[in-house]
Amino acid sequence: MLIGLITPRPIAIVGTCAADGSSVNLAPFSFFNGCGSSPMTLLFCPANRSDGGEKDSLRNAKLIAEGGQGEFTVNICVESIVQRAVAAAEDLPYGESEYELSGLTLRASRIIAPPAVMESPATFECRTIQVIRLAEGRAGGGNIVIGQVVHLSIGDSILDRRGVPDPSQIRAIGRLGANRYCDTENRFELPMGRKALECKNPFASRGIDG
Repeated sequence: MLIGLITPRPIAIVGTCAADGSSVNLAPFSFFNGCGSSPMTLLFCPANRSDGGEKDSLRNAKLIAEGGQGEFTVNICVESIVQRAVAAAEDLPYGESEYELSGLTLRASRIIAPPAVMESPATFECRTIQVIRLAEGRAGGGNIVIGQVVHLSIGDSILDRRGVPDPSQIRAIGRLGANRYCDTENRFELPMGRKALECKNPFASRGIDG
């Protein structure tokens, strides 16, 4: 019900590396979003494994004091790489590379150790500031990894003339329930607040009341 009703959800392709630098990990997460702008923070939510243990992304991204590496990248999932991003969800043994499986390309980050995805048009480099464990040790238990953005890489091709991200150029992919996804092909604008009520219903042609 949760994943079927909270839709569409943005998709983060999260890159991490082991605390000793011996391996890198890549995984998509649709329980992902921004937290706030001051400081710029975001979160992703890795669930526990079926045996209650930590999945690779959590094991790597958790705080250094907890045995992790303490950093992660969030790479935006777009139309051109969605199949490869979803392929990175394969449950591989710890240390095996989702980059090699998916065909996505490693790119060195500017500030942190975990790599970025070269094919993604935007990458947030993050340092972990908190991990909230909602059901530690329980199979499928939720975890919230909160990171502060320390660098943002963004391609000029997805910016408009004002230097603002353009949704029509980003062509982001959203997650629906089950194995369903959506794009951002159909877009409309509405002003915030009471002025939104003065606008024409964007779905009137479909017979949907505003």
